[in-house]
Amino acid sequence: MAEERDYIVRATAAGAQIRAFAATTRGVAERARQIHGTSPVITAALGRLLTGGAMMGAMLKGEQDLLTLQVKGDGPVGGLTVTADSRGNVKGYAKEPQVILPANAKGKLDVGGAVGRGILSVVKDMGLKEPYIGQTVLQTGEIAEDLTYYFAVSEQVPSSVGLGVLMAGDNTVRQAGGFILQLMPFAEENVISALERNLAGFSSVTEVLDAGDTPEQMLERLLSGLGMEIVDTMETRYYCGCSKERVERAIISIGREEIEEMIAEGKEIEVGCQFCDRKYVFSVEDLKKMAVPVQ
Repeated sequence: MAEERDYIVRATAAGAQIRAFAATTRGVAERARQIHGTSPVITAALGRLLTGGAMMGAMLKGEQDLLTLQVKGDGPVGGLTVTADSRGNVKGYAKEPQVILPANAKGKLDVGGAVGRGILSVVKDMGLKEPYIGQTVLQTGEIAEDLTYYFAVSEQVPSSVGLGVLMAGDNTVRQAGGFILQLMPFAEENVISALERNLAGFSSVTEVLDAGDTPEQMLERLLSGLGMEIVDTMETRYYCGCSKERVERAIISIGREEIEEMIAEGKEIEVGCQFCDRKYVFSVEDLKKMAVPVQ
């Protein structure tokens, strides 16, 4: 068996009336599970959002562009945050990583129950003065439907989003992946109908991945009879670029007064990165240097 890799496929169909993305992200979801020690339902929730974020990151045009997805609900997870760039790097965390819930009515992991009712925020930082922020009300908390609704309402792009994470018996990630299909404004009725038929006959992301389908084959099913053309493929990975310097800048940004208070306590401080759980230690001497105003 060939070595597994996580990647995103970009395609068009029906003479560019449809643009499509599909991804396999088992490694990304498993890495997040290992870093954060997430329970199965939170692994599924975060894995879905990471997959959606990775594909939405691939839609960004600029090399430095960044996308942040934030899900804030009244469910026990409290919130999920994912950040992705245009080069396939993605990272994320859950506010409460260890939530345990009974299965939902379909016998599946109850992601909607963990997330609850709330808001989805999409922040795109494209190097302009102000980032673009789109906010929509969560529809189900199951993530895919919430992203579908976001695209329709905030970006006025009729879309279909499918996301899935399948857990193995030992609570590691067995499969993860997803797709995003989008209709262009000039899409014809017969194309829309054909796409709807294909979607109706599609089982689920995890089912086709578990049966051995690649993202390309997943798109072939979804875009059957619509003349699919692969545009490109890109690797995706869980990556956090944090460093002591970045954490230092974050501490400086909280203000001199707060730093003076830390110094007064006379103890070193430890700061953890939320995305990768790396720990950075700053001595009282380090803090004193940070408290000196820059000339």
